[in-house]
Amino acid sequence: MPAVAAPAKVLVTGASGFVAVWVVRTLLERGFNVVGTVRSNPKGDYLKDLYKEHGDRFSYVIVEDIEAEGAFDEAVKDVDAVAHTASPFHMHADDPAEIIGPAVNGTVGVLRSIKAYGKNVKRVVITSSFAAIEVPKDPPFVFTEDDWNDFSEDVIKKEGRDASASHKYRASKTLAERAAWDFIKENPGLGFDLVAVNPPYVYGPPIHDVPKLESLNTSLMSFHSALMAKDSPVPDEKLVESKGSWVDVRDVAAIHVEALLQEAAGGERFCAASSAFTFQDFLDALNDAGVPNIRKGVPGAGKNVPHNAQSGEKATRVLGIKYKTIGESAKDTVEALRSRGW
Repeated sequence: MPAVAAPAKVLVTGASGFVAVWVVRTLLERGFNVVGTVRSNPKGDYLKDLYKEHGDRFSYVIVEDIEAEGAFDEAVKDVDAVAHTASPFHMHADDPAEIIGPAVNGTVGVLRSIKAYGKNVKRVVITSSFAAIEVPKDPPFVFTEDDWNDFSEDVIKKEGRDASASHKYRASKTLAERAAWDFIKENPGLGFDLVAVNPPYVYGPPIHDVPKLESLNTSLMSFHSALMAKDSPVPDEKLVESKGSWVDVRDVAAIHVEALLQEAAGGERFCAASSAFTFQDFLDALNDAGVPNIRKGVPGAGKNVPHNAQSGEKATRVLGIKYKTIGESAKDTVEALRSRGW
């Protein structure tokens, strides 16, 4: 038996985000009814127009502050499953608590709301991150779902305000996901179970509302800067540095949906990772595909670079995911960005 099946109603939090819009689209295409949470009516209206072919099977509700007490109490009523993609993003706070607190409270707050008011909810899928998995290692090394990033938390404890923004962010993602699993353990008899999805760098065509190039999410901005910018700030020698692992946004969405559908996914983590890469690998794939006006870099120079990578094998084995190739994802990303004049 599936955890949930169409035409069940699924709540998608943070529905206007890069990953979330694809999660919503995939759910609608699979026959589900979807309620998305957004911070404002204009964001919701953009989504209504984006999904207009699906009629009233998509609706939205306003949740202005996901960190507020009881923020999702109303939204979780009368839904059968939840995909929690919303996350506060405070990279520039000096005090680690200003980053970690909202991340943990936002995640646990959703689970508390579901426990109290989501009487029909059978499964919750949360969008975590590779940041909750990877720790410094000498390459080559392959991380799996069994790995946890306790390193960044230790750095935070030792260095406090002096810790890097990266470690503060990584610790927040680790502690938020741990808090979710702890909530499940500490509340036996819940009517729902939990799945975590841990993507690395996410590329692919954006369909969310991005008014200008500078508003792109971090991964797409780095893609554009390295591969497409007229005067790229990324020199050739940087193109062959290992970036870790990547995944296409459409595959991340598919993993979220399959994790909602498949009984075997309950209680599991899934690394959503296609392969390890350098930006040179993307350039080579784009040039091999004949995409015009793409820099050459140093063709082939990324082939023997040692990587610390994530294994996406579990999502293939358990959920049946077939990852998009680097050429397909890169080409679609370039075409989507160029269609917006970037």
